[in-house]
Amino acid sequence: MAEMLGKKAYIWGTGRRKSSVARVRLSEGSGKISINGRTVEQYFSEEQDRNAAVDPLVLLDQTKSYDVLVNAQGGGHTGQAFAVRLGLARALLEIAPDKEAQLRDAGFLTRDSRMKERKKYGQRGARRSFQFSKR
Repeated sequence: MAEMLGKKAYIWGTGRRKSSVARVRLSEGSGKISINGRTVEQYFSEEQDRNAAVDPLVLLDQTKSYDVLVNAQGGGHTGQAFAVRLGLARALLEIAPDKEAQLRDAGFLTRDSRMKERKKYGQRGARRSFQFSKR
């Protein structure tokens, strides 16, 4: 793994979910994770979001091997957490292609394609219509 990282200074991975985008940068280090200049504990208040953001590192047992710098924007906290998870998994895949089956089986390499449905004309929302009146 280290020899692949020695060729490049950083490994990048991009993750998206709903309207959230996370650009993840991996480098060899001591295991520091920074999201928009804050630690994971400061950035994500929910325990499930904190766990989701670092799941790929925990799965591959690499929590102390790499420093992670994340730039996340758009969407809400859960969308950003899962965008970070996908970006981190893609970056780890570049470093260790032999771990793809492990990451894929855990569902970390699958992009969640569900998006907000657009509002249609002649209706109040995406599916909700105006109230119907017979008379």
